[in-house]
Amino acid sequence: MTHPKLDPVHDYPLSVKRPELLYTSTGKHVADLTMDKVTAGEITPEDLRIAPETLRLQAQIAERVGRPQLGANLRRAAEMTAISDTRVLEIYNALRPRAATKEELLEIADELETTYAATRLGALVREAAEVYEQRDLLATAE
Repeated sequence: MTHPKLDPVHDYPLSVKRPELLYTSTGKHVADLTMDKVTAGEITPEDLRIAPETLRLQAQIAERVGRPQLGANLRRAAEMTAISDTRVLEIYNALRPRAATKEELLEIADELETTYAATRLGALVREAAEVYEQRDLLATAE
């Protein structure tokens, strides 16, 4: 999906100035998320999950106002939406100092890139593996 070129001055905040661009991960439009629909059982917890497209739009705004690190974080978050919560927590725990070997971290990076097409996340895990190796923060293989 191609996104419009957003102008932070005219388009931010998106929920106020460009709500037509905002959908949930299940395809519901943000305007459909009402308390009446929640109490009627028409909105599920899954309907409240953010869509990767929304995160990419927010990343574009962040980058256009000179916040490239925030933009990169939002783009990685967009990639994470394809990964189960359980797997995200497993990866998070593996990234703790001395929790995984370099080989285990590289396997995670490969998984992110091949299974989820999460190239930014894969690169981040590869970078962590290198830094952990330099700083002696890797687990030792048993």
